[in-house]
Amino acid sequence: MSTLKVDGIRSNSATSDAITLASDGTCTANITNNLSNRNKVINGAMQISQRNTQVTGISSGGYYVCDRWRLGYGNAGIWTLSKSTDTPNNFGSSFKLDCTTASPSLSASSNLQLVQFFEGQNLQDVEKGTSSAKQITVSFYVKTNKTGTYIVELMDHDNSNRHCSQSYTVSNTNWNRYELTFPADTTGTLDNDNAKSFEVGFWLAAGSMFQGTSLQTTWGTLNQGERAVGQVNLADSTSNEWYITGVQLEVDHTGSGVATDFEHRSFGQELALCQRYCNVITGDGSQGGNTSVGEIAISENATLYNASSLYCSVPLKVSMRTKPSITVTTGTNYYIVYSNGVGTHVNGSGISMNSNTGTEAIVLSHIGTSVGTGGHAAIFRTYNTNAKITISAEL
Repeated sequence: MSTLKVDGIRSNSATSDAITLASDGTCTANITNNLSNRNKVINGAMQISQRNTQVTGISSGGYYVCDRWRLGYGNAGIWTLSKSTDTPNNFGSSFKLDCTTASPSLSASSNLQLVQFFEGQNLQDVEKGTSSAKQITVSFYVKTNKTGTYIVELMDHDNSNRHCSQSYTVSNTNWNRYELTFPADTTGTLDNDNAKSFEVGFWLAAGSMFQGTSLQTTWGTLNQGERAVGQVNLADSTSNEWYITGVQLEVDHTGSGVATDFEHRSFGQELALCQRYCNVITGDGSQGGNTSVGEIAISENATLYNASSLYCSVPLKVSMRTKPSITVTTGTNYYIVYSNGVGTHVNGSGISMNSNTGTEAIVLSHIGTSVGTGGHAAIFRTYNTNAKITISAEL
């Protein structure tokens, strides 16, 4: 039997070894395309939309449709945001922005972005702020009828908003995939915690404050005038629309500057990742229940402290990032309390979250309407398709 002795194996056209062999008989393989958990973006395929599937008349920033994606807004048109089925191959959903009231002339501070924030503890392998810092590659699919230059920006919130921007050019109205490589940053480490450390932002409109003489394409201290130089104004016409999906942010461990294929996760995996930041209890039928009247359980084990004070613990589906807050959608007869065989409708205005709430369960109370007898058990449910309790621990 013959033995072939080599130090490495590579293809004829490669500049580095695919497999490196060590003197102790071990080897290191350079595998880049199919490793799991490489995409730092959550809900990059826009599958999850717990809050809404469409909202209209948007003229302020916030989380509206696809989970984890926040609209950054400053006086740049009015918008309809929706989860769309217009997608490139191999995707089922996209995030659509549709301009319904235009801003042809932007003020100096006008801005419009779609952003996602990251916990620092999820980006430690970037090794930012060290001599081993890695490049970051951002890839995504975009379709729009507004051609021209667009900006993608990374920002480090742990180090005085250090930032770096790259541009891409839309030259047709088809779905296209774009790949951008951001250089390594040896200045400023990311905190290893659950706070807002980092963001990726897709610029869609930028006033003169953000469009100075040159784009900041290397990492540097925050300079507003270098953030979005050359950015087109998506808000300049009510015919403009912009779609995005397949967003991936990955650490470039090899230094190749080449994006890997999009990492598709299952719907269940993606939903669980999103629920670290947002849980929704809704009667809209998406969670089952009695869909004809929008009835679904908030708690089947509530207790009446007195006739007009109800308390209940609601287990959360996953451990949330931090102690959450709640937003309650109210309306006539939106909720119902059953006790002693009697159902009493309430509008939800008395619902609040108790200070005993943690990251594994929330404690809700409803105070103000007589719903039974003190000391008795109760059942607390939604009773309208518009009833909704949004539990948020967003960054």
